Amino acid sequence: MGSTRSTLRTRTPSTRRSTFRTALAGLAIGSLALTLTACGGDDDNGKDGGDGGKTPASSVKLPKLNGKSLEIAAVWTGDEQKNFKQVLSEFEKRTGAKVTFVPAQDPIINFLGSKVAGGAPPDVAMLPQPGAIKQAVDKKWAKPLGAEAQAQLTKNYAQGWQDLGKVGDKQYGAYYKAANKSLIWYNTKVFENAAAKEPNTWKDLLSTSQAIYDSGVTPFSVGGADGWPLTDWFENIYLSQAGPEKYDQLAKHNIKWTDPSVKDALTTLAELWGKKDFLAGGNKGAVQTEFTKSVEQTFTGGEQPKGAMVYEGDFVQVNIQQTKAKVGTDAKVFPFPAVGSGDRPVVSGGDAAVILKDSKAAQALVTWLASPEAATIQAKLGGYLSPNKNVDLASYPNAVQREIAKQLVGVGNDFRFDMSDQMPQAFGGTPGKGEWKALQDFLMNPKDVAGTQKTLEAEATKAFKD
Repeated sequence: MGSTRSTLRTRTPSTRRSTFRTALAGLAIGSLALTLTACGGDDDNGKDGGDGGKTPASSVKLPKLNGKSLEIAAVWTGDEQKNFKQVLSEFEKRTGAKVTFVPAQDPIINFLGSKVAGGAPPDVAMLPQPGAIKQAVDKKWAKPLGAEAQAQLTKNYAQGWQDLGKVGDKQYGAYYKAANKSLIWYNTKVFENAAAKEPNTWKDLLSTSQAIYDSGVTPFSVGGADGWPLTDWFENIYLSQAGPEKYDQLAKHNIKWTDPSVKDALTTLAELWGKKDFLAGGNKGAVQTEFTKSVEQTFTGGEQPKGAMVYEGDFVQVNIQQTKAKVGTDAKVFPFPAVGSGDRPVVSGGDAAVILKDSKAAQALVTWLASPEAATIQAKLGGYLSPNKNVDLASYPNAVQREIAKQLVGVGNDFRFDMSDQMPQAFGGTPGKGEWKALQDFLMNPKDVAGTQKTLEAEATKAFKD
Protein backbone atom coordinates (compact mmCIF):
# COMPACT_ATOMS: atom_id res chain seq x y z
CA MET A 1 0.00 0.00 0.00
CA GLY A 2 1.03 5.56 0.66
CA SER A 3 -1.03 8.42 0.27
CA THR A 4 -2.36 7.00 -2.91
CA ARG A 5 -1.89 3.30 -2.77
CA SER A 6 -5.08 0.96 -1.67
CA THR A 7 -7.36 -1.67 -1.05
CA LEU A 8 -5.30 -3.22 -0.49
CA ARG A 9 -1.54 -1.08 0.44
CA THR A 10 -4.50 -1.28 -1.51
CA ARG A 11 -3.21 1.90 -2.10
CA THR A 12 -6.31 2.84 -3.68
CA PRO A 13 -6.52 6.24 -5.20
CA SER A 14 -6.00 7.72 -1.80
CA THR A 15 -4.28 4.93 -0.04
CA ARG A 16 -2.16 2.19 -1.43
CA ARG A 17 -2.25 -1.47 -0.60
CA SER A 18 -2.03 -5.24 -2.37
CA THR A 19 -0.66 -8.94 -3.91
CA PHE A 20 -2.47 -11.90 -5.40
CA ARG A 21 -0.65 -14.70 -7.06
CA THR A 22 -2.52 -16.73 -9.50
CA ALA A 23 -5.63 -15.00 -8.48
CA LEU A 24 -5.54 -12.65 -5.56
CA ALA A 25 -2.06 -13.08 -4.51
CA GLY A 26 -1.72 -16.52 -5.59
CA LEU A 27 -4.40 -16.79 -8.10
CA ALA A 28 -4.25 -19.17 -10.94
CA ILE A 29 -5.17 -16.49 -13.32
CA GLY A 30 -4.19 -17.67 -16.68
CA SER A 31 -7.67 -16.76 -17.74
CA LEU A 32 -7.93 -13.24 -16.37
CA ALA A 33 -7.18 -11.85 -19.78
CA LEU A 34 -10.55 -13.25 -20.54
CA THR A 35 -13.30 -10.72 -20.66
CA LEU A 36 -11.67 -7.86 -18.82
CA THR A 37 -11.90 -5.89 -22.02
CA ALA A 38 -15.27 -7.17 -23.14
CA CYS A 39 -17.08 -4.36 -21.47
CA GLY A 40 -19.56 -3.20 -24.00
CA GLY A 41 -20.64 0.43 -24.10
CA ASP A 42 -20.81 2.14 -20.77
CA ASP A 43 -23.24 4.95 -20.28
CA ASP A 44 -22.19 8.41 -19.18
CA ASN A 45 -22.07 7.32 -15.58
CA GLY A 46 -19.56 4.58 -16.21
CA LYS A 47 -22.24 1.90 -15.99
CA ASP A 48 -23.10 -0.56 -18.70
CA GLY A 49 -26.63 -1.56 -18.08
CA GLY A 50 -26.16 -3.96 -15.16
CA ASP A 51 -29.09 -4.44 -12.83
CA GLY A 52 -27.23 -2.95 -9.89
CA GLY A 53 -27.11 -6.21 -8.01
CA LYS A 54 -29.39 -7.53 -5.35
CA THR A 55 -29.23 -5.99 -1.94
CA PRO A 56 -28.58 -9.00 0.28
CA ALA A 57 -31.31 -10.05 2.63
CA SER A 58 -30.30 -8.98 6.09
CA SER A 59 -27.84 -11.58 7.32
CA VAL A 60 -26.31 -9.53 10.10
CA LYS A 61 -27.94 -8.79 13.43
CA LEU A 62 -26.92 -5.51 14.98
CA PRO A 63 -27.71 -4.28 18.49
CA LYS A 64 -29.57 -1.10 19.35
CA LEU A 65 -26.95 1.51 20.18
CA ASN A 66 -29.01 4.65 20.72
CA GLY A 67 -26.91 7.36 22.33
CA LYS A 68 -23.61 5.63 21.59
CA SER A 69 -20.88 7.48 19.70
CA LEU A 70 -17.75 6.09 18.10
CA GLU A 71 -14.95 7.08 15.75
CA ILE A 72 -13.40 5.23 12.82
CA ALA A 73 -10.11 6.36 11.29
CA ALA A 74 -8.85 5.77 7.74
CA VAL A 75 -6.56 7.52 5.28
CA TRP A 76 -9.27 7.64 2.62
CA THR A 77 -10.10 10.97 0.98
CA GLY A 78 -12.30 12.27 -1.83
CA ASP A 79 -14.90 9.93 -3.30
CA GLU A 80 -13.44 6.99 -1.40
CA GLN A 81 -14.19 8.69 1.91
CA LYS A 82 -17.54 10.03 0.71
CA ASN A 83 -18.71 6.59 -0.40
CA PHE A 84 -17.53 4.90 2.79
CA LYS A 85 -19.54 7.42 4.80
CA GLN A 86 -22.68 6.09 3.11
CA VAL A 87 -21.84 2.67 4.54
CA LEU A 88 -21.43 4.24 7.99
CA SER A 89 -24.71 6.12 7.56
CA GLU A 90 -26.58 2.85 7.03
CA PHE A 91 -25.00 1.48 10.21
CA GLU A 92 -26.26 4.54 12.07
CA LYS A 93 -29.78 3.99 10.73
CA ARG A 94 -29.79 0.35 11.80
CA THR A 95 -28.36 0.86 15.28
CA GLY A 96 -29.02 4.45 16.35
CA ALA A 97 -25.31 5.00 17.00
CA LYS A 98 -23.39 8.06 15.83
CA VAL A 99 -20.22 7.34 13.84
CA THR A 100 -17.58 10.00 13.12
CA PHE A 101 -15.05 9.47 10.34
CA VAL A 102 -11.57 10.58 11.40
CA PRO A 103 -9.23 11.46 8.49
CA ALA A 104 -5.82 9.92 9.14
CA GLN A 105 -2.41 10.52 7.64
CA ASP A 106 -0.32 7.84 6.01
CA PRO A 107 1.43 5.86 7.42
CA ILE A 108 -1.61 5.43 9.63
CA ILE A 109 0.27 3.47 12.28
CA ASN A 110 2.22 6.64 13.13
CA PHE A 111 -1.00 8.67 13.20
CA LEU A 112 -2.55 6.16 15.59
CA GLY A 113 0.55 6.22 17.78
CA SER A 114 0.08 9.93 18.40
CA LYS A 115 -3.62 9.41 19.16
CA VAL A 116 -2.88 6.60 21.62
CA ALA A 117 -0.16 8.67 23.28
CA GLY A 118 -2.68 11.48 23.70
CA GLY A 119 -5.20 9.11 25.27
CA ALA A 120 -7.73 9.48 22.47
CA PRO A 121 -7.46 6.64 19.94
CA PRO A 122 -10.37 6.09 17.56
CA ASP A 123 -12.64 3.14 18.34
CA VAL A 124 -11.84 1.45 15.02
CA ALA A 125 -9.10 1.98 12.45
CA MET A 126 -8.76 0.76 8.89
CA LEU A 127 -5.24 -0.70 8.61
CA PRO A 128 -3.72 -1.36 5.18
CA GLN A 129 -1.18 -4.08 5.96
CA PRO A 130 -0.89 -7.30 7.93
CA GLY A 131 2.31 -5.82 9.29
CA ALA A 132 0.41 -2.83 10.65
CA ILE A 133 -2.11 -5.13 12.33
CA LYS A 134 0.73 -7.02 14.00
CA GLN A 135 2.29 -3.75 15.13
CA ALA A 136 -1.01 -2.68 16.68
CA VAL A 137 -1.25 -6.01 18.49
CA ASP A 138 2.37 -5.93 19.66
CA LYS A 139 1.83 -2.43 21.04
CA LYS A 140 -1.31 -3.72 22.80
CA TRP A 141 -3.53 -1.26 20.93
CA ALA A 142 -5.66 -3.80 19.04
CA LYS A 143 -8.48 -5.81 20.60
CA PRO A 144 -9.65 -9.25 19.40
CA LEU A 145 -12.86 -9.46 17.39
CA GLY A 146 -15.88 -10.95 19.08
CA ALA A 147 -18.06 -13.91 18.11
CA GLU A 148 -20.47 -11.86 15.97
CA ALA A 149 -17.74 -10.38 13.77
CA GLN A 150 -16.02 -13.75 13.51
CA ALA A 151 -19.29 -15.34 12.41
CA GLN A 152 -19.55 -12.86 9.53
CA LEU A 153 -15.96 -13.55 8.51
CA THR A 154 -16.50 -17.31 8.58
CA LYS A 155 -19.62 -16.99 6.45
CA ASN A 156 -18.39 -14.43 3.94
CA TYR A 157 -14.62 -14.75 3.53
CA ALA A 158 -12.15 -17.30 2.27
CA GLN A 159 -9.90 -18.61 5.02
CA GLY A 160 -6.94 -16.84 3.44
CA TRP A 161 -8.52 -13.42 3.98
CA GLN A 162 -9.43 -14.35 7.53
CA ASP A 163 -5.87 -15.46 8.23
CA LEU A 164 -4.50 -12.12 7.05
CA GLY A 165 -6.34 -10.48 9.94
CA LYS A 166 -5.00 -12.89 12.54
CA VAL A 167 -2.05 -12.52 14.86
CA GLY A 168 -1.24 -15.81 16.50
CA ASP A 169 -4.51 -17.65 16.85
CA LYS A 170 -6.67 -14.56 17.47
CA GLN A 171 -8.68 -12.59 14.92
CA TYR A 172 -7.92 -8.87 15.07
CA GLY A 173 -8.77 -7.63 11.58
CA ALA A 174 -11.73 -7.87 9.21
CA TYR A 175 -10.72 -7.05 5.63
CA TYR A 176 -13.30 -4.69 4.21
CA LYS A 177 -11.58 -3.45 1.08
CA ALA A 178 -9.34 -5.17 -1.45
CA ALA A 179 -7.41 -4.44 -4.63
CA ASN A 180 -6.21 -6.39 -7.61
CA LYS A 181 -2.89 -4.76 -8.44
CA SER A 182 -1.87 -6.83 -11.43
CA LEU A 183 -3.46 -4.85 -14.24
CA ILE A 184 -2.22 -2.67 -17.07
CA TRP A 185 -4.66 -0.09 -18.43
CA TYR A 186 -4.39 1.26 -21.95
CA ASN A 187 -5.67 3.91 -24.32
CA THR A 188 -7.68 1.97 -26.89
CA LYS A 189 -7.34 4.58 -29.64
CA VAL A 190 -3.55 4.44 -29.43
CA PHE A 191 -3.61 0.63 -29.58
CA GLU A 192 -5.88 0.75 -32.63
CA ASN A 193 -3.68 3.27 -34.43
CA ALA A 194 -0.58 1.19 -33.72
CA ALA A 195 -2.32 -2.13 -34.52
CA ALA A 196 -1.04 -3.22 -31.11
CA LYS A 197 -2.25 -6.34 -29.36
CA GLU A 198 -2.78 -7.07 -25.68
CA PRO A 199 0.36 -8.93 -24.54
CA ASN A 200 0.38 -12.26 -22.72
CA THR A 201 4.06 -12.35 -21.77
CA TRP A 202 6.73 -9.84 -20.76
CA LYS A 203 8.39 -10.36 -24.15
CA ASP A 204 5.06 -9.55 -25.81
CA LEU A 205 4.77 -6.42 -23.67
CA LEU A 206 8.12 -5.17 -24.91
CA SER A 207 7.06 -5.87 -28.51
CA THR A 208 3.75 -4.08 -27.98
CA SER A 209 5.62 -1.14 -26.48
CA GLN A 210 7.89 -0.98 -29.52
CA ALA A 211 4.90 -1.00 -31.88
CA ILE A 212 3.31 1.88 -29.97
CA TYR A 213 6.59 3.81 -29.95
CA ASP A 214 6.93 3.29 -33.70
CA SER A 215 3.44 4.75 -34.15
CA GLY A 216 4.59 8.00 -32.54
CA VAL A 217 3.30 7.63 -28.98
CA THR A 218 5.34 6.99 -25.81
CA PRO A 219 4.37 3.51 -24.52
CA PHE A 220 4.23 3.97 -20.74
CA SER A 221 3.24 6.55 -18.17
CA VAL A 222 4.87 5.69 -14.84
CA GLY A 223 3.90 7.28 -11.51
CA GLY A 224 7.30 7.20 -9.85
CA ALA A 225 6.95 10.27 -7.64
CA ASP A 226 4.85 8.36 -5.10
CA GLY A 227 7.22 5.40 -4.79
CA TRP A 228 4.64 2.76 -3.99
CA PRO A 229 3.64 2.01 -7.61
CA LEU A 230 7.28 1.09 -8.23
CA THR A 231 7.17 -1.55 -5.48
CA ASP A 232 4.10 -3.02 -7.17
CA TRP A 233 5.93 -3.17 -10.52
CA PHE A 234 8.74 -5.11 -8.85
CA GLU A 235 6.39 -7.45 -6.96
CA ASN A 236 4.49 -8.52 -10.07
CA ILE A 237 7.67 -9.32 -11.93
CA TYR A 238 9.23 -11.07 -8.93
CA LEU A 239 6.14 -13.16 -8.17
CA SER A 240 5.83 -14.37 -11.76
CA GLN A 241 9.54 -14.90 -12.38
CA ALA A 242 10.78 -16.19 -9.02
CA GLY A 243 7.59 -17.94 -7.93
CA PRO A 244 5.49 -17.89 -4.76
CA GLU A 245 7.98 -19.65 -2.47
CA LYS A 246 10.73 -17.14 -3.14
CA TYR A 247 8.15 -14.38 -2.86
CA ASP A 248 7.19 -15.52 0.62
CA GLN A 249 10.82 -15.82 1.65
CA LEU A 250 11.72 -12.33 0.46
CA ALA A 251 8.61 -10.87 2.11
CA LYS A 252 9.82 -12.23 5.47
CA HIS A 253 13.44 -11.29 4.71
CA ASN A 254 14.35 -14.97 4.96
CA ILE A 255 16.42 -14.44 1.85
CA LYS A 256 18.44 -11.32 1.17
CA TRP A 257 17.76 -8.65 -1.40
CA THR A 258 21.17 -9.52 -2.82
CA ASP A 259 19.74 -12.93 -3.82
CA PRO A 260 20.10 -13.79 -7.54
CA SER A 261 16.30 -13.89 -7.86
CA VAL A 262 16.14 -10.18 -7.02
CA LYS A 263 18.88 -9.48 -9.55
CA ASP A 264 16.84 -11.30 -12.19
CA ALA A 265 13.70 -9.30 -11.41
CA LEU A 266 15.48 -5.94 -11.45
CA THR A 267 17.23 -6.87 -14.68
CA THR A 268 13.86 -7.69 -16.22
CA LEU A 269 12.38 -4.43 -14.97
CA ALA A 270 15.33 -2.56 -16.49
CA GLU A 271 14.38 -3.95 -19.91
CA LEU A 272 11.50 -1.47 -19.80
CA TRP A 273 12.68 1.23 -17.40
CA GLY A 274 16.04 1.33 -19.14
CA LYS A 275 14.44 2.60 -22.38
CA LYS A 276 13.93 6.28 -21.64
CA ASP A 277 11.97 6.77 -24.87
CA PHE A 278 9.43 4.24 -23.60
CA LEU A 279 8.64 6.36 -20.51
CA ALA A 280 6.61 9.56 -20.56
CA GLY A 281 9.05 12.34 -19.75
CA GLY A 282 11.95 9.89 -19.76
CA ASN A 283 13.36 8.49 -16.54
CA LYS A 284 13.57 11.88 -14.87
CA GLY A 285 10.02 12.75 -15.85
CA ALA A 286 8.71 9.39 -14.58
CA VAL A 287 10.29 9.93 -11.15
CA GLN A 288 8.59 13.35 -10.98
CA THR A 289 5.15 12.09 -12.05
CA GLU A 290 2.57 11.46 -9.33
CA PHE A 291 0.39 8.37 -9.58
CA THR A 292 -2.82 10.29 -10.31
CA LYS A 293 -1.05 12.26 -13.04
CA SER A 294 0.32 9.07 -14.59
CA VAL A 295 -3.25 7.88 -15.11
CA GLU A 296 -4.66 11.19 -16.27
CA GLN A 297 -1.98 11.74 -18.92
CA THR A 298 -2.70 8.30 -20.39
CA PHE A 299 -6.32 9.17 -21.10
CA THR A 300 -6.08 12.82 -22.13
CA GLY A 301 -4.49 14.41 -25.18
CA GLY A 302 -6.65 12.78 -27.85
CA GLU A 303 -4.69 10.45 -30.11
CA GLN A 304 -1.41 11.79 -28.75
CA PRO A 305 -1.47 11.16 -24.99
CA LYS A 306 1.79 11.42 -23.08
CA GLY A 307 1.66 7.66 -22.52
CA ALA A 308 -0.33 4.79 -24.04
CA MET A 309 -0.36 2.47 -21.01
CA VAL A 310 -0.29 2.84 -17.25
CA TYR A 311 0.23 0.09 -14.70
CA GLU A 312 -1.71 -0.22 -11.44
CA GLY A 313 -4.71 -1.80 -9.78
CA ASP A 314 -8.44 -1.81 -10.24
CA PHE A 315 -8.64 1.55 -8.44
CA VAL A 316 -7.21 3.23 -11.56
CA GLN A 317 -10.84 3.40 -12.71
CA VAL A 318 -11.50 6.18 -10.22
CA ASN A 319 -8.76 8.30 -11.77
CA ILE A 320 -9.87 7.51 -15.31
CA GLN A 321 -13.29 8.85 -14.37
CA GLN A 322 -11.68 12.23 -13.73
CA THR A 323 -10.97 12.43 -17.47
CA LYS A 324 -13.47 12.26 -20.35
CA ALA A 325 -12.44 8.68 -21.10
CA LYS A 326 -14.91 5.84 -20.53
CA VAL A 327 -13.83 2.59 -18.96
CA GLY A 328 -14.61 -0.24 -21.36
CA THR A 329 -14.42 1.84 -24.52
CA ASP A 330 -11.69 4.52 -24.37
CA ALA A 331 -9.87 2.76 -21.54
CA LYS A 332 -9.40 -1.00 -21.34
CA VAL A 333 -7.25 -3.31 -19.27
CA PHE A 334 -5.25 -6.51 -19.53
CA PRO A 335 -3.64 -8.67 -16.82
CA PHE A 336 0.00 -8.14 -15.95
CA PRO A 337 1.92 -10.41 -18.34
CA ALA A 338 3.74 -13.58 -17.37
CA VAL A 339 7.49 -13.22 -16.96
CA GLY A 340 9.86 -15.94 -18.14
CA SER A 341 8.39 -19.37 -17.52
CA GLY A 342 6.20 -18.19 -14.64
CA ASP A 343 2.44 -17.77 -14.40
CA ARG A 344 0.73 -14.44 -14.73
CA PRO A 345 1.10 -12.71 -11.37
CA VAL A 346 -1.74 -11.32 -9.33
CA VAL A 347 -0.85 -8.95 -6.54
CA SER A 348 -3.42 -7.74 -4.08
CA GLY A 349 -3.79 -5.65 -0.99
CA GLY A 350 -6.47 -4.63 1.44
CA ASP A 351 -7.72 -2.54 4.35
CA ALA A 352 -8.86 -4.26 7.53
CA ALA A 353 -11.08 -2.92 10.30
CA VAL A 354 -9.29 -3.22 13.66
CA ILE A 355 -10.76 -2.36 17.06
CA LEU A 356 -8.66 -0.10 19.29
CA LYS A 357 -11.30 0.67 21.95
CA ASP A 358 -13.32 -2.42 22.75
CA SER A 359 -17.04 -1.85 23.22
CA LYS A 360 -20.38 -3.22 22.12
CA ALA A 361 -20.59 -0.43 19.52
CA ALA A 362 -17.10 -1.02 18.12
CA GLN A 363 -17.71 -4.76 17.83
CA ALA A 364 -21.03 -4.08 16.08
CA LEU A 365 -19.39 -1.72 13.58
CA VAL A 366 -16.76 -4.29 12.57
CA THR A 367 -19.48 -6.95 12.37
CA TRP A 368 -21.37 -4.65 10.00
CA LEU A 369 -18.29 -4.02 7.85
CA ALA A 370 -17.75 -7.79 7.50
CA SER A 371 -21.27 -8.26 6.14
CA PRO A 372 -22.24 -8.43 2.46
CA GLU A 373 -24.82 -5.68 3.03
CA ALA A 374 -22.16 -3.13 3.96
CA ALA A 375 -19.87 -4.05 1.07
CA THR A 376 -22.75 -4.00 -1.42
CA ILE A 377 -23.48 -0.36 -0.62
CA GLN A 378 -19.98 0.73 -1.57
CA ALA A 379 -19.68 -1.71 -4.48
CA LYS A 380 -22.59 -0.01 -6.21
CA LEU A 381 -20.87 3.36 -5.90
CA GLY A 382 -17.79 2.25 -7.86
CA GLY A 383 -14.06 2.52 -7.24
CA TYR A 384 -14.20 -0.26 -4.67
CA LEU A 385 -13.50 -3.98 -4.52
CA SER A 386 -14.56 -6.32 -1.74
CA PRO A 387 -13.00 -9.64 -0.70
CA ASN A 388 -16.44 -10.62 0.63
CA LYS A 389 -17.51 -13.60 -1.50
CA ASN A 390 -21.22 -13.05 -0.83
CA VAL A 391 -21.40 -9.65 -2.53
CA ASP A 392 -23.48 -10.01 -5.71
CA LEU A 393 -21.15 -9.34 -8.66
CA ALA A 394 -23.97 -7.45 -10.36
CA SER A 395 -23.56 -4.80 -7.67
CA TYR A 396 -20.42 -3.50 -9.36
CA PRO A 397 -21.15 -0.68 -11.81
CA ASN A 398 -19.38 -1.96 -14.95
CA ALA A 399 -18.25 -5.18 -16.60
CA VAL A 400 -14.56 -4.48 -16.02
CA GLN A 401 -15.04 -4.16 -12.29
CA ARG A 402 -17.33 -7.18 -12.14
CA GLU A 403 -14.72 -9.34 -13.86
CA ILE A 404 -11.94 -8.11 -11.55
CA ALA A 405 -14.14 -8.82 -8.52
CA LYS A 406 -14.97 -12.28 -9.85
CA GLN A 407 -11.29 -13.12 -10.10
CA LEU A 408 -10.64 -11.68 -6.65
CA VAL A 409 -13.07 -13.95 -4.83
CA GLY A 410 -12.68 -16.84 -7.27
CA VAL A 411 -9.20 -17.78 -6.08
CA GLY A 412 -10.36 -18.74 -2.64
CA ASN A 413 -7.40 -19.20 -0.31
CA ASP A 414 -4.72 -19.34 -2.97
CA PHE A 415 -3.23 -15.86 -2.81
CA ARG A 416 -0.33 -13.65 -1.76
CA PHE A 417 -0.59 -10.16 -0.27
CA ASP A 418 1.39 -7.13 -1.41
CA MET A 419 4.97 -7.80 -0.37
CA SER A 420 5.84 -4.29 0.75
CA ASP A 421 2.70 -4.22 2.88
CA GLN A 422 3.90 -7.29 4.74
CA MET A 423 7.17 -5.61 5.68
CA PRO A 424 7.96 -3.01 8.35
CA GLN A 425 6.58 0.34 7.23
CA ALA A 426 10.01 1.94 7.58
CA PHE A 427 11.10 -0.23 4.65
CA GLY A 428 8.00 -0.99 2.60
CA GLY A 429 5.65 1.89 3.26
CA THR A 430 7.31 5.24 3.93
CA PRO A 431 7.71 8.02 1.34
CA GLY A 432 11.31 8.91 0.58
CA LYS A 433 12.73 5.95 2.49
CA GLY A 434 13.45 2.25 2.23
CA GLU A 435 12.16 0.34 -0.77
CA TRP A 436 10.26 3.31 -2.17
CA LYS A 437 13.37 5.47 -2.34
CA ALA A 438 15.62 2.65 -3.59
CA LEU A 439 13.29 1.90 -6.49
CA GLN A 440 12.91 5.58 -7.32
CA ASP A 441 16.69 5.74 -7.57
CA PHE A 442 16.63 2.60 -9.71
CA LEU A 443 14.04 4.18 -12.02
CA MET A 444 16.49 7.04 -12.50
CA ASN A 445 19.39 4.65 -13.11
CA PRO A 446 18.15 1.20 -14.20
CA LYS A 447 21.69 0.07 -15.00
CA ASP A 448 22.62 -0.05 -11.31
CA VAL A 449 21.15 -3.45 -10.44
CA ALA A 450 23.90 -4.46 -7.99
CA GLY A 451 23.90 -1.09 -6.22
CA THR A 452 20.12 -1.17 -5.89
CA GLN A 453 20.28 -4.66 -4.38
CA LYS A 454 22.85 -3.56 -1.81
CA THR A 455 20.77 -0.54 -0.84
CA LEU A 456 17.60 -2.62 -0.53
CA GLU A 457 19.35 -5.19 1.63
CA ALA A 458 20.87 -2.57 3.93
CA GLU A 459 17.52 -0.80 4.36
CA ALA A 460 15.62 -4.06 4.90
CA THR A 461 18.13 -5.31 7.47
CA LYS A 462 17.79 -2.09 9.44
CA ALA A 463 13.99 -2.06 9.28
CA PHE A 464 13.57 -5.70 10.32
CA LYS A 465 15.92 -5.20 13.28
CA ASP A 466 13.97 -2.16 14.45
